[in-house]
Amino acid sequence: MLLSLFLTFFKIGAFTFGGGYAMIPIIQREIVENKKLIKDEEFLDAIALAQASPGPVAVNTSIYVGYRINGFLGAIACTLGTVLPSFITILVVAIYFYRFRSLAVIDKIFAGIRPAIVALILAAVYKMWTKTKRTWAILGASLAAVIAVMFLGISPIWVVTSGAVLSVVYHRFFAAPQKEREH
Repeated sequence: MLLSLFLTFFKIGAFTFGGGYAMIPIIQREIVENKKLIKDEEFLDAIALAQASPGPVAVNTSIYVGYRINGFLGAIACTLGTVLPSFITILVVAIYFYRFRSLAVIDKIFAGIRPAIVALILAAVYKMWTKTKRTWAILGASLAAVIAVMFLGISPIWVVTSGAVLSVVYHRFFAAPQKEREH
C-alpha cells in the first residue's frame, strides 16, 4: 500500500505543472474517483484543512490523504511522492536553465504553460464548487472571501480562520436553535 501511495503521488507530482492548486483536480481524480480511497466530502475537508495549514496546499493534502489511508507512514509516502518530482525538476532546471534562459523557445514554452495552469486552477475551483452545498450564505461568504483576498489584500490565513470561526458561531447560535424550533 505504501508503494502504491508513493507511486500515485509521484505520478501526480511528476505530471502536474503550476503548483499545488493545479494538482488538486488531479489528486481528486486519482484518489477519489479512480482509486476511491476517500469520498468527495472528505476530500473537500482535506482541501480546507490543507489551505488553512501552513505550507503548500498539495503537500498538505498529500499528508492528510496519506495519514488518513495508512497513518504516519502513509503521510510520509504521499509527501515524498508529491515533492520528489518537483525537487528533481528544479534541480535539473537550476543546473541547465541558466545556460538556455535567453532562448526564444523557452519564452514560448512558458507562454503556453501559463494559460493551461489557469485553466487547471479554474477546473479545480469548479469541481469543488459543484461538490459544495450551495446556499446564498455560502455564495456570499465565497464572494466576500474573494474580495477580501484579491482586492483588500487580506491574507488568506485570516480569511480561512475567520470563515472557520464564523461557521462555528453560526452553527452554534443560529442554525442549531433554528433546527430545534422546526422540531
